[in-house]
Amino acid sequence: MVSSTLLTISVACGLANAAPASWKGGWKPWPKHGHHEEGSDINVQLGPRPYYLVDDMDEGPLKEKLESCSNGPFHTSSFSIAHRGAPLMFPEHSREGYVAAARMGAGVIECDVSFTSDRELVCRHSNCDLHYTTDILAHPDLAAKCTEPFTPYDPETGTPASAKCCTSDITLSEFKGLCAEMEATTFNAVNTSEYMGRIGSTPDWRTNMYAYSCAETMSLRDQIELVDSMDLNFTAEAKTPEIPMPFEGDYTQTDFIQQIVDTFEGEGIDADRVWLQSFLDDDIYYWLDNAPDFGQQAIYLDERADANASAYDAVVATLPGLADRGVKIMGPSSWMLVTVDNSTGKIVPSSYATTAKEAGLDIITWSFERSGPLENGGGYYYESVDSKINNDGDEYTVIDVIAKQVGAKKIFSDWAATITYYANCMGLE
Repeated sequence: MVSSTLLTISVACGLANAAPASWKGGWKPWPKHGHHEEGSDINVQLGPRPYYLVDDMDEGPLKEKLESCSNGPFHTSSFSIAHRGAPLMFPEHSREGYVAAARMGAGVIECDVSFTSDRELVCRHSNCDLHYTTDILAHPDLAAKCTEPFTPYDPETGTPASAKCCTSDITLSEFKGLCAEMEATTFNAVNTSEYMGRIGSTPDWRTNMYAYSCAETMSLRDQIELVDSMDLNFTAEAKTPEIPMPFEGDYTQTDFIQQIVDTFEGEGIDADRVWLQSFLDDDIYYWLDNAPDFGQQAIYLDERADANASAYDAVVATLPGLADRGVKIMGPSSWMLVTVDNSTGKIVPSSYATTAKEAGLDIITWSFERSGPLENGGGYYYESVDSKINNDGDEYTVIDVIAKQVGAKKIFSDWAATITYYANCMGLE
């Protein structure tokens, strides 16, 4: 049961989690003062969720420490990265989600970068996710351009409804006319209206509260302008294309990842404010060799052990060589960083974490607040410690190990308030 004390305190600290959905176009929520992050004027408001998680923790020193911070004050922390904006409650990669994340104290805000048919850069988690993260199928002229048109559910075979709509199917102008939606799919839809009526398909541990109005989609330039206006910092992932490259025969992967650098430079953003990301080692090496100011902060996202858990030790063995090649930051998912000490029963750093530290590699990890209720072990992000995970408050136990013992420099979260609360309490700027 959640105690009334901390929830009462959370009300006093501010329940507003988000900006109104009417914040559109070139409107800037905060004036720019020529600084970023550390001097941000944002009135950080964390809402009740961090307090709920603390209340739900097992008794012990960590819970006592986090309880002691309940009255704040809270401020923006660069330790807190907004993963896709604020997709626990807001459509991902929308202006509304980015502003909500800033209000919750995220010091770094993410744009997953893909490209349109006219080779402009936009913020989407996948090159081909428009059919389940936007309203593209509600626009017949644009739906006709999708890589794979809508196919209705077949009740006789049980084949689910499907479509495949990519950013590279449409122009930037067409993309900007779409509304961002909560990530969801209606598998039994027999027409596009039902397929688009995905409010009921959103996981029940998320919310559709902010999904009924038209959330604004963003180009990379839009996102840079917005985040810069709020004096915050950037992380941009070069999304691995789901279409054959080179695109149209002459737009190569190198062109794509260089264009990301060019866009930040063209907007006057210093490289030390940007953490580029990629799952492709060649992308990281390119930035190190050809855009070294950006390459020094590039995050090598690492999911090499996901497909085959037996590959874990082999992946760990590659870390010193990656450091020798010049890689500075590894970005594994959270499960790769922790394990259970069989002698003590405690969650501790994994061999990946200790080997990375010994090799001089920094760690930035992903993604918290993406697993839903943790009562049954937490799923993917907790798979290496699932025997120790049985309540939502255990999230802070894992965060604490990753922050203090692993020494992660930053943590991605789908709800920035959770990480911001911890960072402020532990003095992580």
